[in-house]
This record gives sequence, C-alpha cells and structure tokens, in this order.
Amino acid sequence: MLFAERTGHLREEGAYVVFGKAQQLERQGRDIIHLEIGQPDFATFSNVAAAGICAIKNGKTRYTLPAGLLELRQTVAETVGSSRGTAAEPEEVIIAPGSKLLLFFPTLALVGPGDEVLYPNPGFPTYEAMIRLAGGKPVPVPLCEEKGFSLDIEAAGQLVSDRTRLIILNSPGNPTGGVMPVSDLEHIAALARKHDCWVLSDEIYSRLVYDGSTFTSIASLPGMKSRTILVDGFSKTYAMTGWRLGYGVMPKELAGRVSLLLTHSVGCTASFTQYAGIEALCGPQDQVERVRQEYQKRRDAVVSGLQEIPGISCQTPGGAFYAFPNVTALGKPVEELADYLLEEAGVAVLPGTAFGSLGEGYLRISYANSLSNIQQALEQIRQALGRLS
Repeated sequence: MLFAERTGHLREEGAYVVFGKAQQLERQGRDIIHLEIGQPDFATFSNVAAAGICAIKNGKTRYTLPAGLLELRQTVAETVGSSRGTAAEPEEVIIAPGSKLLLFFPTLALVGPGDEVLYPNPGFPTYEAMIRLAGGKPVPVPLCEEKGFSLDIEAAGQLVSDRTRLIILNSPGNPTGGVMPVSDLEHIAALARKHDCWVLSDEIYSRLVYDGSTFTSIASLPGMKSRTILVDGFSKTYAMTGWRLGYGVMPKELAGRVSLLLTHSVGCTASFTQYAGIEALCGPQDQVERVRQEYQKRRDAVVSGLQEIPGISCQTPGGAFYAFPNVTALGKPVEELADYLLEEAGVAVLPGTAFGSLGEGYLRISYANSLSNIQQALEQIRQALGRLS
C-alpha cells in the first residue's frame, strides 16, 4: 500500500511499544512493575473531577470556539502572568485537546521546507516527528550530562544559523529530568534574538521542580515574549492525562493561525474538560504541592538505589518524574538491556534511544509509581544485572 511521503518517517513512540510488550507479559500471568510510562499514578484531584462531572450534568457538552472557552483562556492568562512573570491576554491563549497539538500546530504554522529547527536530543520524540511533517530540517542539540542534562549551549551556538526558524526547549525535560539554569536560558534567548527565530518552550513539567528550586520560563526574559510559544497543560500537574487538555500562549497573530488549524482538525476541545481545567487552576493547590513532595521522595529513592547497582551511575534530576541513568559500563546496547530487564527482572523501562540517537548508553526510568513498587523494581533490577554479569 502506498502512503504519502510526508508520513514515511513516523515511528511508534517507544513508551507505547514497551508498554504493549509489558501488557502482553501480564496477560501471560507475569507480574510487571511499570516504570516506562510518564503518567502520574495519582487519581485526578477530586475537586477537578467533580467540576468535570458537574459540567456534564449541567449540559456543558456543546461546541466551543476553536481557541477555547473565554473563561479558561482568561484563567490561563492570569495564571501565566503570576507564575511566569510575563503578562498575557486571553487572545494570546489557545486551548487544545492535549498539549501535543500545541507543539505541532505552531510548528506547522511557522516552519516550511528548508527551515531548520534546533531541538534537544535525547528528547521527546514528537519534536523530530513534527519538524519533519512540517517539511523542516531537524537539527539535534545534545544535552550535557555533566550539567544536569541542560542543553549544550556551545553546540547550540555552533548549530544555529540564519536558516534557523525555531528552537525547541523542554525544561524540566523528558526523558532526563534536566532543568535548564537561567544562564543557559539567557544564552538561548540571545541566540534567538540575534538570528531572529522563534522559541517553542515545552513547560509541561514546570510545577515539578525539586530541592527548593524555582522554575523560570524563557518567555519572561527581556525581548522574548514576542518570539516565544509557551506550551503547558494539565496532564502531569493535575493527573489529567486522559482528560486531554493543554494550552499554549503565543503572540496574537500566531494564535489566530493556530486557531485555524484547530478549526480544520479537531474543531474544538471538549467543553466539560475545560471547566475541569478552570477548577484545576483556580481551586486549592495544596495537593499539587503534596504530590510534588512525594515525587521528590521517589526521585531520591530511585537515584540512591541506582547508584548502588554496579555498572550504573545516575545524575540527580532537577525536575519532572524521570531518572536517566548512565549504563554504558554494562557494555550492552540499551534496547537489548531494556528488553532483558523486562523479560528477566519483570521491570518495564525505556531505552534512551527511544528519545534519539544520543540516548544510547542510558535508560529512562519513570518514578510515577509507588515508593514500594520502585524499591521492589530496584531490587529486581539489581538481581537481574547480577545474573547478567
């Protein structure tokens, strides 16, 4: 069967591939500990779920404008203004069924054939997919393990050019948990201004930073709001992965173009999920903090446990809910190693290569699972690797 050339490069996302293998083993009666999926193990917060249910009961099940409910866009604008330190207007806010569309559509609106896009490698696989679908040229920028997996600023400076249309940032990052320091953000901002290009800042994990750190958005730096697309959503912070609700903040002209892309694709975002989103942002935030503290405990357990396993070293991630241990000393390709741990240890993890070629030598471990399951998984990994050696 013949397909359009534009889809020829698309591949399955690694997390779903390993998840499928794990489920197959579970159907065979195996017990598998899931550390491969980047999904909170907490239920959607009760007040948020109740708001969605109430909206359905009250008939909030009709079409909305493609850009989203004005009430939610106003709420997002106010939230971004207070949390990012950069003023926003409702007309600059776009609501979509999941934040992935708000990565895709601005890229489609801005990037054309011959345009270059810098993006992190290892990084979220959707970045490369959307660049290629837009007809652009993906330009991977390595992450620096010795700098807590921040972007390699020196490499970025060498790779950016007058052909660069867009620079993609993800901080805190998937798959590494790395957080870019303000000094690195300032370097990227200077490059964007010098080469007159856009920055797409994926901030989906912005509420999940640890050790007393504060999050800084590149949009808040001088001269950057007018050239930044800020993307965030509700999946990670409020355990709303299945609700499919994200938002983007961008200049009005670009917001209008993205709204047209929504019009001719999904039409609009489900209205009742948007009312749940209003409650998420306006309601009590104490549970967000409790969950963040729990993730930090799990992070500490994962890092200390991995460090005790011969052949593994692991940086302490500054955010998100992923660890990205270095396993090069084990002398095995990481895809083979991930398969081995699934089959022999009963622990599902992802090979770093699921996030790009520069992920070789690393595994991604999600600690969005209970502390007891994490501790059991670490012991099973230790035992399995002991047999391997």
